[in-house]
Amino acid sequence: MDQDLSEMSILRCSPNGKGHDLEDDTYVPLKTMPEELDTNGVPNARFDDADGILESEEFLPNGDGKKPLAFTDFEGKTSFGMSVFNLGNAIMGSGILGLAYAMANTGILLFLFLLTAVAVLSSYSIHLLLKSSGVVGIRAYEQLGYRAFGTPGKMAAGIAITLQNIGAMSSYLYIVKSEFPLVIQAFSRADPTDDLWYLNGNYLVVMVSISIILPLALMKQLGYLGYTSGFSLSCMVFFLIAVIYKKFQIHCPFDEYLAANHTVSDLNIHLNVTDSHATHDNGLLHEVDNSQCSTRMFTMNFQTAYTIPILAFAFVCHPEVLPIYTELRNPTKKRMQHVSNLSILVMYTMYFLAALFGYLTFYGNTEPELLHTYSRIDPYDTLILCVRVAVLTAVTLTVPIVLFPVRRALNQMFFATKSFSWIRHVIIAIVLLSFINMLVIFAPNILGIFGIIGATSAPCLIFIFPAVFYIRIVPKEQEPMRSSPKILAACFAGLGLAFMVMSMSFIIIDWTTGSSNSGGGH
Repeated sequence: MDQDLSEMSILRCSPNGKGHDLEDDTYVPLKTMPEELDTNGVPNARFDDADGILESEEFLPNGDGKKPLAFTDFEGKTSFGMSVFNLGNAIMGSGILGLAYAMANTGILLFLFLLTAVAVLSSYSIHLLLKSSGVVGIRAYEQLGYRAFGTPGKMAAGIAITLQNIGAMSSYLYIVKSEFPLVIQAFSRADPTDDLWYLNGNYLVVMVSISIILPLALMKQLGYLGYTSGFSLSCMVFFLIAVIYKKFQIHCPFDEYLAANHTVSDLNIHLNVTDSHATHDNGLLHEVDNSQCSTRMFTMNFQTAYTIPILAFAFVCHPEVLPIYTELRNPTKKRMQHVSNLSILVMYTMYFLAALFGYLTFYGNTEPELLHTYSRIDPYDTLILCVRVAVLTAVTLTVPIVLFPVRRALNQMFFATKSFSWIRHVIIAIVLLSFINMLVIFAPNILGIFGIIGATSAPCLIFIFPAVFYIRIVPKEQEPMRSSPKILAACFAGLGLAFMVMSMSFIIIDWTTGSSNSGGGH
């Protein structure tokens, strides 16, 4: 058989459901296969199939050694490029705005090492997911948990996905709530003291959710969002180009820019200028501490510890991997791994360039949110205002991508035996968006809780679950417990546990000291 069709042949299982060749897996449409019945003549649903027709792409061995049980006639139609856009958009988050600050607290070399390590680990984690998926013919994160540990495994995976992605969506809408009014105010030159409805972030976030996010979230298939994902990534490319351009336009020290700004006294404070190294005349700055304008290749301080979790979670996209795999045209494990690797490589390059040029612009004066640092120089800079609009567009268009896995997880947990229903599809989307909007509007301090959620669910989804599912699902006859792949997977799970403990420790320290310096965001 031609190697290119290695995963398009029929799943062959031994009577115990194990031992079939991974590379010979096939996903056969329902149209060609009879429905399996149990002894009472009822369709067999022992594998707890979810969302039967829509996003349910689980193709499971039925254990009788004959033919696989296929639950759906859905055939992926999303192209390779659109899949890269969707996964890249799932990876790309608001965290890119804080990477320059991370570099300022690690140095260029240490940042590059950490970013590279995280990218490689993320690719390996996706490899574990795809390998486990290929062994049992399942393309749903929750169903991998069910196959590995039964109902507790499925519920654990579903809860982790739900909490992680609700936290991510909330962080995106917080950006809309806080940044959108400032952008409108800057463009309209409105007085911030005026009580204008279009400067109220609560109104704006609801309007954006209803007019843009909800229609996209009601799409039946994730692949349709490839076009919006491509546009979203284009917005972030524009952000990157602006950061590179500003590096050659803004020169450190910043006294000439501050002198031209009427809010210089406020800017001096935020740009870490010390009186011992500056002279003032009529409130204008003439000299700054040049140590703030030096490049550091390697540095360690208290803030360095907070940047490690930010980098560790910079490539969180694992809940979206299997749904995107499902809708990929001509899906094979190798093809999906290429999609993942290319998406990670593109995001890795964008992350590093944004961090590097942002850091080389402001050096030690870099703030946790890079765009805020530019606003300290000139709050009415037209290019930066356009960049803010682009970033707002990007995070807005990312919300529907992140909502799909949450809806899928809820379907897997509570409607596992039900076929697709448009009513349920729409209601879940509306309820989720309504809940997230209420969190953003009425719980301004909820970010601390989301920090805890992110510190627990993200390591599970990235490190622990893929590794333990792999260890449990891949047959011992194929890979013994003491084989190198399973030992590596066990070490990977241990690394995830260490990240969880470390992240929780940083958050607890931050709460107890009241420093509020921890950064986050996806």
